[in-house]
Formats: sequence, structure tokens, C-alpha cells
Amino acid sequence: MTFTLRQKLTIIPLLFYWPILFVLTHIPIPLPQLAFEIPVSDKTLHFLAYFILVFLLWLAISPGKKVNWRRATAWWVLVVVVLYGVFDEWIQSFVSRNADVMDFFADLAGALAGLILFSIFPFWPASVALAGAVIFILTNFMRANLTDLLPVTTAVFHLIAYGLFSLLWTRYIYHCLPIKAPQLKWLIGALALPTGLLLAVELFSVVVGNDFSLLHTIISIVGIATVVTAIYLTALSRQGFTQKSMPRDS
Repeated sequence: MTFTLRQKLTIIPLLFYWPILFVLTHIPIPLPQLAFEIPVSDKTLHFLAYFILVFLLWLAISPGKKVNWRRATAWWVLVVVVLYGVFDEWIQSFVSRNADVMDFFADLAGALAGLILFSIFPFWPASVALAGAVIFILTNFMRANLTDLLPVTTAVFHLIAYGLFSLLWTRYIYHCLPIKAPQLKWLIGALALPTGLLLAVELFSVVVGNDFSLLHTIISIVGIATVVTAIYLTALSRQGFTQKSMPRDS
């Protein structure tokens, strides 16, 4: 069986993500103190974890294809994730953790959300939507306490998260929209959505009473600007090279 490049790029993170997810859900009680400092429902984390899991699993099996509920593939993915969710909750009782049926329903909701997302959008817009959702959720619970507990990790998260989101967004523009770098329209479009996401996250954070972090905002802007600028300059240099290589009329 041969795998496409996109499948390989998806299988690799899946092989890392799934075991890490298993380990994190089976850390014996008492949990590390950090877990109690996170001001967010564990149901939200369960939802997000399985949302990402089914996303990676679907891409590994059917890269580039939307979910078709009339075909068996979507149901097999759902069955696998559901069975794993049941096994995950059951085995927790052997490591001094309590099985929670509500955790399972949060897992199921996350899995269904991932499949529904793929039934509406193909790969690139679905990837952009997933990355935006992860940033929005994690940023707004990390902002409260984790900034003090893990300042370096939080700063790195903002840099990488917004850089990755910008990369996915520019790939979406490249594959799905008629504008190309280094057009000015491309530059405006490439900056628009990541900046809009950052503004939405910061605005929501202020509305719900979290502290505004100018440093993390600046770091996020750096992540966006670095990716967009690198792609723009690369396209500009390629355009210049192509123009020089074209034969001139005598």
C-alpha cells in the first residue's frame, strides 16, 4: 500500500499525538498541580483532544476527501474513536482515575464535530478552521493562569500557533483562491484572517475578564508577520528570477 505525501505528513503527527493523548489521560491521581491551576472544564479539553484526534485520523485515511456519511469510511472512523473513548475511560480505573461518562460524551462530541467539519469543508479550509478553534480555546484558558506558571511555554505557543495558522491560511489561499503571491491583494488577504483571529481572541479575552497581555499580542503578530513575509519575499524573488530568465525581444 502506497501513501501520498499528505498522508505521510498526517500519519507522522498522528503516531505522536495518539500515544501522548493516551499517556496524558492516564496520569495517576494526584495529578500534577498544574492541572488544578488550569481554569477550564476538563470536558472542554476532552472535546478538543478528540476533535484533533478524529481530524488527524480522517486525514490519514482519506486525505483531501470530504466526509460522505453514505460511505462506510466515516462510520468506521467514528466507531474506532468511540471504541477507543470507551476503552480510555474504562482503563482509567486501573490507574487510580475515575471513569466519567460525561468525559466520554465530550469525547464523542469532539469526534462528531471533527467529522461534521470535514463533511462541510475539504482539507485546507477544515485545517484553517481547526487551527483557529484550537488557538481560540487554548488561548482563552491559558491566559488566566498559565502565563504565570509557564511564561516561556506560553510565549512559544503564541509564536508557533499564529505562525502555523498563517501558514495554513496562505496554503488555503494558494490552493483555493485566484490571488497569488507576491500580489498586493495576496499580501492583504494573507494578513487579514490571522490578524482578525488575533483581534477576536483578544477581544473575547477582555470581555470575559482575562488579563490583556501586550507581550503575547506582539509575539503573535511576530509569528504572523514572519510567515507571511517569508512567503511574500520568496514569491517576489522567484518572480524576479523568472523575469530575468525570460528571453528579451531583440
